[in-house]
Amino acid sequence: MNGNHKKHCKGFVYSMTNDADNNEIVALRRGFKGRLSFINSFSTGGEGSGEPIVDPLTSQGSVILSRRARYLFAVNNGSDSISSFRISPYGGLSLVDVEPSGGVAPNSLAQYRDLLFVTNEGDAGNDSNVTGFRIANDGSLTFIGSFPLSTPDAQPSCVVFSPNGRLLVVSERTTNILSVYLVNGDGTLNGPVANPSNGASPFGEVFLRKGFLLVAEAGPNALSSYTADTNGNLDVISGSVINGQVATCWVAVTRRERFAYTANAGNGGTITRYRINNDGTLFVKETVFSTLFGTGAPLDTAVSRDGRNLYSLNGNQGSISVFKIGRYGRLFRVEVFEPTGLPEIGAQGLAVI
Repeated sequence: MNGNHKKHCKGFVYSMTNDADNNEIVALRRGFKGRLSFINSFSTGGEGSGEPIVDPLTSQGSVILSRRARYLFAVNNGSDSISSFRISPYGGLSLVDVEPSGGVAPNSLAQYRDLLFVTNEGDAGNDSNVTGFRIANDGSLTFIGSFPLSTPDAQPSCVVFSPNGRLLVVSERTTNILSVYLVNGDGTLNGPVANPSNGASPFGEVFLRKGFLLVAEAGPNALSSYTADTNGNLDVISGSVINGQVATCWVAVTRRERFAYTANAGNGGTITRYRINNDGTLFVKETVFSTLFGTGAPLDTAVSRDGRNLYSLNGNQGSISVFKIGRYGRLFRVEVFEPTGLPEIGAQGLAVI
């Protein structure tokens, strides 16, 4: 990426309509204090699931950015494909490629250097899997292979790379398993090593630079932390630190990785702040409503790359809540942006520059 692109390509938020006829990515500009304004919508060249429900893809990471924000990748759950976009210096998107996802019902993506992986939920006649692609310099995708999860009906929710790209982890809801793969130099996978999740229904995940893995658990409504060894084995650090909320499914971390935020879609819709200690232990610090009157259902949540703001998609309103991140990671609501271009219900995915 050239210097001019890096200089200008900042201050944008992206989400996905998940429309069944014409899936689109909406692009929003981040302005003063992180406030949002609408830029445009861009067709993915595929179809979403179109389900008019909160959390239609049951996933975290359906829309992601490449590390340097040169490309955006999105799933097309209804047409079993993934889309690759190039990001312009002013936030617009140019569709580069649309490729079959290697399975049925893709719902989560992870990228490391020139590797892109997608989880496919599957259906009654097609197994759940994880599929890999090679990303070319122009953003186009080349199929590497598809790899089984721990069981044919694993129902994956999230896939993430370790910081060094040597491990790939998939959370499986129906098995309560964290499947860990060893990533080979050619992009193929060995595994999975089936690690039991500390809590039921593991969902959203994030790998910290220190190597700690954080996993949100929808069963106990909690967050757990793990260490991972080079063979794909996970050891619990803090197990199921309960926040007292409902539908704890998504997790994001601050820029310096001192605090984590879980989005809790049920019971008025809240976001819980956790302290991450140097040894990876977790402690609940506070919980705030996503919207002013506690009417939201926060789903995908992301911190801006400058570390100043937290954004959360309200899955029952089509709105996006904007928070300032203050001292000690405290959240101060700036606005709830409504003219997003997203459907009131049925949207999914959030990626922030």
